[in-house]
This record gives sequence, structure tokens and C-alpha cells, in this order.
Amino acid sequence: MTSIVAVTACPSGVAHTYMAAEAIESAAKAKGWACTVETQGSIGIENELSQGAIADADIVILTKDIDIKNSERFEGKTIVRIGVSDAVKRAAAVMDKIEKHLAATVA
Repeated sequence: MTSIVAVTACPSGVAHTYMAAEAIESAAKAKGWACTVETQGSIGIENELSQGAIADADIVILTKDIDIKNSERFEGKTIVRIGVSDAVKRAAAVMDKIEKHLAATVA
């Protein structure tokens, strides 16, 4: 099973951070993939990703609107950087592109 981890954060650290997290989780689950999302909002880091989840992940999704804290955790992983608005509005399309990338790397 494909496994994705993601970290979402937006400049204000409120609504869009959580909307992006929900959209990414929903789009991944619609593909039948495992997905864990960490949010870095105005109240700090929530649902912090474990080293095991990161190690098991096939893809890491990071929002790029502001710096992600502790991003060095993802060294050596395949990282997809997207804007928060793309995560909210186009999560399914992002998952389609990831699916094509994964299929190409297996072939």
C-alpha cells in the first residue's frame, strides 16, 4: 500500500493549514493510500509525524507557503512541495500526479 506523510502550514496558521490537511488526507484515502498529516498552525505542531511514519512513507508532501519546521527529517525522501491553496483546491489532482510518478518509478 502506498503511504504518504504530509506537513501543512500557512502564513496565518489557522484555517488553511487544517483545510489543506483534510483535503490531502481525503484525496489519499480515496486512492486507498495510508496518509498521516502533521499540521504546523498557530498553536504549534499537532499530530507530529513519527520517525517510523516518515521512514515508511513513499512520498512526503510539504506545503511551501512558509518554512516547515524540522524539515531535515525528510532528507532522502521523495518530496512534493505544493501551495496550501493547491492542497485545498486540487488535492485529487496532486494525488493523480503522485500516482503517475510512483508508477513510473516502479516500471
